[in-house]
Amino acid sequence: MQKKYMQQGLLISFEGIDGSGKSTLASSCMQELTKLGYDSILTKEPGGTDFGKNLRSILQQRSHEISPKAEFLLFAADRAQHVAQLVTPALKSGKIVISDRMSDSALAYQGYGRGLDKDMIITVNKWAMNGLEPDLIIYLKIDYKTAFARTIKRNEALTDFEKEKSDFFEKVIHGFDIIFKDKNNVVTLDATKTQEELLKEALEIIIQKLA
Repeated sequence: MQKKYMQQGLLISFEGIDGSGKSTLASSCMQELTKLGYDSILTKEPGGTDFGKNLRSILQQRSHEISPKAEFLLFAADRAQHVAQLVTPALKSGKIVISDRMSDSALAYQGYGRGLDKDMIITVNKWAMNGLEPDLIIYLKIDYKTAFARTIKRNEALTDFEKEKSDFFEKVIHGFDIIFKDKNNVVTLDATKTQEELLKEALEIIIQKLA
């Protein structure tokens, strides 16, 4: 199929707590958009670049304790490189960029979850992203117990974030709810639905955005 080119690219971020299914849904959406002829790429934070992959390994499997401020600054460094090296060039070439997490995760996890200064996080995020904002944010909302049960069911080694206690994730969920309450570029999906149902809903939303 001939690729459909756009004069201006489209940036879509998928957000949600660990175990919400956002990574699977983001990947499925990219595959379906590619089948439809759209020039699409899938990326993630952290880890969308080689630099980010190194940071991701440090952040997810820690051999020593990292302070909340250091944790946030590592994520910010990844974000700055990700936007400069991958996201911005792809958008300029007319691609659809689908990112598994972006700056809203930092505000939810480090701001609400870790208790860091939220205004500082917002300022640094804007600087790291050169003022770039997703055109569309798809938020997969789910309760902690269901999400954690899914994480355990994967039968994989838990990351340090996935090992956090329930009260941490309740703070993160609360954070996402507040962050997205008044944003007009956010669509919230019920992440307890099947992947098939979520894919259908997400694609309809994205196609409408592309129209």
